Amino acid sequence: MTENESDRILTRMMSLHPKIIDLTLDRMMPLLAKLDHPHLRLPPVIHVAGTNGKGSLLAYLRAMLEAAGYRVHVYTSPHLVRFAERIRLAGNIIAEEELSRFLAECETANGDTPITYFEITTIAAFKAFAETKGDILLLETGLGGRFDATNVVARPALTAITPISQDHADFLGTDLAGIAGEKAGIIKKNVPVVIGPQVSIAREVLEKTAGTLASPTYIYGRDWFADPMEEGWRYRNEGGVRTFPLPALNGRHQIANAGTAIACLDRLKGFTVSDAAIAEGLRRVEWPGRMQRLTRGPLMNSLPDHVEVWLDGGHNPAAAAEIAASFDEWNQKDRKPTFMVAGMLKTKDQTSFFRNLSPVIARGCCIAIPGEANATSAEELATLARTGGIDAAAMPSLMAAMTALQDDLRRAPCRLLITGSLYLAGQVLRENG
Repeated sequence: MTENESDRILTRMMSLHPKIIDLTLDRMMPLLAKLDHPHLRLPPVIHVAGTNGKGSLLAYLRAMLEAAGYRVHVYTSPHLVRFAERIRLAGNIIAEEELSRFLAECETANGDTPITYFEITTIAAFKAFAETKGDILLLETGLGGRFDATNVVARPALTAITPISQDHADFLGTDLAGIAGEKAGIIKKNVPVVIGPQVSIAREVLEKTAGTLASPTYIYGRDWFADPMEEGWRYRNEGGVRTFPLPALNGRHQIANAGTAIACLDRLKGFTVSDAAIAEGLRRVEWPGRMQRLTRGPLMNSLPDHVEVWLDGGHNPAAAAEIAASFDEWNQKDRKPTFMVAGMLKTKDQTSFFRNLSPVIARGCCIAIPGEANATSAEELATLARTGGIDAAAMPSLMAAMTALQDDLRRAPCRLLITGSLYLAGQVLRENG
């Protein structure tokens, strides 16, 4: 198959269902049956749901398990540059030829039957995982949990719930207890569940669901703790205190994400991951587009050497609060003004996002995300940013925004934050090579 065959198949798949998202599992089961039930032929699964931190948790688990010598499959979304990023087979991003083959098999079996893009591509991923030798599968929900396409896996080895907050309000609503109830839909009877840091109302819903299903819980702040230290950090549980190096991923919230990964490994039966392997995983973990510092490429070449460029795909108020907390912490040691370029989708709580970010932003520019039909216009987004407390102007492109900020960026050492959407982060990474 040609290099672009997978893109052509994916484009056709986009037209199979008129809605981008349609939360039900009814379309999944018939196609899975036609393809000999690949979801029943997977290696042990860690199934992860939550609002923020899912991808980071999978990145830590992958790095730690691979450091221990295991062959790790990973399914995550969305992708930043290429669709193939969503599927890792035994440690490697799926090859174009394999991706095209599995997508084509699913397309042929499905025909013209309505099915969403995420559903049919998830089934293609399941086929890839079932037919490639691996020791474990790290499986991330796309949206919600209860009716997410990944939730056809009936008996995972472990489930995990990362911090829950408001996001995807058009599909999950704004009631935090209701959102937590949807995320709790991945918890399975008698299967252990690791619960990361939560606000009290979300934690109560998760605990109640787990209790109803007799699922053993392992909860942050009760059963395990992750605490920063002057050098490194410590993980505490009933077994005592263990210290580890700081993770390679930036941001204070990454200590809790790393702690959640260790908590998962502590409750995962049949796998042995030493503290040395955990430490090695922490040192080599990678997760692009999340508090990622850009150090080279065309974007950097256009800026003075004293500008730190940070890229983060955070897109909800909780993510903005974590970004602001990290920048505030850095400013206590090395005070530099921070300037912003933001692009967001219409479905997000943009004003609250900017309000949480505003304490650390000196000035900003807003752009429409290129190629995204659901992107907020630059003019509207700049108005919402100003409502949220950020002095912001509308610009037609990323380079135009950087030109508009040029005097500020050249004046003195500073930081530039590009944020608001993983789709924008992907565009930046593509343009920056």
